[in-house]
Amino acid sequence: MALRTLTLSFQNGSGSQPEAVPVRQTVVAGWTGRDPAAVEKHIVELEALGVARPASTPIFYRVASARLTTDGVIEVSGATSGGEVEYLLLRHGGRTWVGVGSDHTDREVEKFGVTISKQMCDKPIASQFWAFDEVAPHWDQLILRSYVVENGQRVIYQEGPVAAMLSPADLLARFAPDGALPDDTLMFCGTLAAHGGVRATGQFAFEIEDPVLKRKIAHEYRVTCLPVLG
Repeated sequence: MALRTLTLSFQNGSGSQPEAVPVRQTVVAGWTGRDPAAVEKHIVELEALGVARPASTPIFYRVASARLTTDGVIEVSGATSGGEVEYLLLRHGGRTWVGVGSDHTDREVEKFGVTISKQMCDKPIASQFWAFDEVAPHWDQLILRSYVVENGQRVIYQEGPVAAMLSPADLLARFAPDGALPDDTLMFCGTLAAHGGVRATGQFAFEIEDPVLKRKIAHEYRVTCLPVLG
């Protein structure tokens, strides 16, 4: 039974067509960096802040598909949550598609339990997706980027190539014995270091750029903080 149906647009060589997609499973892949030394360094940094070491690297957290949204506003409890840009893989209609989303996470709850923190917040995604086979030949040239608004100014929060993370083939080989996503499964595939450190974000914009085919997928959203009364 589908837990979330989203209206998504699939772009390929023959054009783009909106479609209602039942997302049956959502996975958030963590610790997906290609450089093991850099991954270990970041684990140690987070341990110092009270975040537990992951059971494996990479690790594949499960999140309720009901958390997915293409809306421009999300509501969260308190003011300790923040976004992080990630490339997405979606298996639909027998094909693999590439998109972009934000693994919005409560940073305080993360100290209590990463799995629980992933479930605490909605996960905004852009509604457009590219056919994976169109970008696979130049995959490592794709660029992820995010922006926040601080002191009234829009500033870069994250920026870098997807080459910093495991390739889709390598990541999926570690996720499933057959190296494939089940149909109508969506996976968040890892993020980049934040300029100035990870912090709460009240406005978040994110994108994936294809400099070879000269196109972008982008989305942005605002955060409404609900009061925490005890």
